[in-house]
Amino acid sequence: MFTMVGSFFMMLAIFLIYLHEGSTDLLVLYYADFGYNVQLLFWLCFFVSLAVKVPLFPVHIWLPEAHVEAPTVGSVILAGVLLKMGTYGMFRFVCPLFSFANYFLNPFVFIFCFLSIYYISLVTFCQIDLKKLIAYSSIAHMGYVTMGLFTYNFQGVQGSIFLMISHGVVSSLLFFLVGMLYDRYKTRIVFFYKSIHSYMPIFTLLFFFATLANIGFPGTVSFIGEFLLMFSFIGSSKIVFFFNALGFFVSITYAFWLYNRISFLLPFSVFVFSDLSRREFLVTFPLIVCIFFLGLFPSVLLDSMEPSSLNLLHLSNLLVNAL
Repeated sequence: MFTMVGSFFMMLAIFLIYLHEGSTDLLVLYYADFGYNVQLLFWLCFFVSLAVKVPLFPVHIWLPEAHVEAPTVGSVILAGVLLKMGTYGMFRFVCPLFSFANYFLNPFVFIFCFLSIYYISLVTFCQIDLKKLIAYSSIAHMGYVTMGLFTYNFQGVQGSIFLMISHGVVSSLLFFLVGMLYDRYKTRIVFFYKSIHSYMPIFTLLFFFATLANIGFPGTVSFIGEFLLMFSFIGSSKIVFFFNALGFFVSITYAFWLYNRISFLLPFSVFVFSDLSRREFLVTFPLIVCIFFLGLFPSVLLDSMEPSSLNLLHLSNLLVNAL
């Protein structure tokens, strides 16, 4: 219902754009002269629709419920791939097509991004379901991704795109690991798990690496995106920089609380299960390699995304200046 209602606004905006310009070809629309009021209307329709898919506060409540009901593979696809459709849509359509509305409504976007980061982070502390906890953490991180797209700073956009990729890898790994626990214990309640490091050391080590990546520890893939995003705010807005840094600190708190709670809290659990099987290890190990490889060699992605980021973000502004 959420995605259907949100998509209705985008469908309405596309229909109105066709009536206004007589085409839905992007190469034609880049040259389109939308009036200020019309541009605001189109921007709101697109943004609301894509905010549901990201998701941003307050249209986020469908995602934790979807993760809880979905199987492990469904959660991996949802977090690793489908959520990026919302931010990709903003990057591909909203930013290049509606430049005036982007500048005018930029504070509006930042407010909802900050609400997504701080409110969702506080909600994460209250969760007792492992899948819901990781799902809310995923929503908070997507708030940073959305904010980076609207910085109108090249480093910010690069950081946002890099965070999309890192989020897909790290969230997929976390949902895989939670699914492995559920296969053994048949429960996702956090307080059920105690000291699993004593009989699942490989799992504990992989979960530790995933937690480091989730908080953006240096050397992991998330650190590069977060560093670029923070660097983009140093010169433009020190207030935004401060609140972003504080948000990262909050994410560190709940991430390590979860890791310590299920890995080292005594007394020992009366239920003892085997460590990761060979098949489970072969599923998760490539993601661990990807986390550290891209964290140590980010130029593999940064060099390839640089031309497309610059062209897509500033094409509309260059055309307006040229005309």
